[in-house]
Amino acid sequence: MTRRAPQAPGFSHGEDVKNPTVRYERASHAESVMGTVASFAIHVDSIGNSEITSAIECACKSLHLADEMFSTWKPNSALSRLRRGEISLLEAPVEILEVIELCKLAREVSQGWFDPWRMPGGFDPTGLVKGWAVERALGKLRKPGICGAMINAGGDLVTFGKPVPGQSWRIGIRDPWNREAIRCVIETTAAVATSGTYERGEILLDPHSGERACQLASATVIGPSLAMADALATALAVAGDPGMKWLAALDGYEAYVIRLDGSEVVTSGLLG
Repeated sequence: MTRRAPQAPGFSHGEDVKNPTVRYERASHAESVMGTVASFAIHVDSIGNSEITSAIECACKSLHLADEMFSTWKPNSALSRLRRGEISLLEAPVEILEVIELCKLAREVSQGWFDPWRMPGGFDPTGLVKGWAVERALGKLRKPGICGAMINAGGDLVTFGKPVPGQSWRIGIRDPWNREAIRCVIETTAAVATSGTYERGEILLDPHSGERACQLASATVIGPSLAMADALATALAVAGDPGMKWLAALDGYEAYVIRLDGSEVVTSGLLG
């Protein structure tokens, strides 16, 4: 695999508004990968610029390796070869086996509304694997001196720590019909995934019928795992209102949805 080395991240300085003597540095980066742009936002207090750059390079490499392994568009990816029967599960990389187990769990908890085994062309974990890959990439940024970080890849994002001292990560959920408008703001300490048809059109499939279907304009799931939140948001967008029942029953996960008529529904854990 060959790819262009990532550009150097951008850096800026700031100070804690409650304690101006506390200085910190922010680093940012954008990486084109997996058919989208992964945006990095990092809060640093005691690590050099070269170390930050190295950590970002490792995270980007992780994302590109996932793309090379799981792409259904690249004929030589391990997943494409598995789908064609050129390799067996015993010959597949351990990462594919890990994703398969996560997909089985997501299929079970979503009551079959997320089912990569019922997609055209064979097993297709696309609805989960981007979240899985971004979550793994964030792990490359968990280093001493990095107090908080976020990676956002096309609406699937995961965080740790704080964006600035004393503040939480606040994520705006955009209006499905107006990209300039924000419908709500969610605070998170982990993962947020949003699914719908307003970004790339009618691409979601009902695994029960095999037909294109989307019952919600936007489905956002918040929880501890981005891989699972990614899969559940996809399932919820296809299932519609009935999916809120099984979503609400899952420990640690909450949802905010915008119906096709513009009305909104949230699970009880987001009410406050």
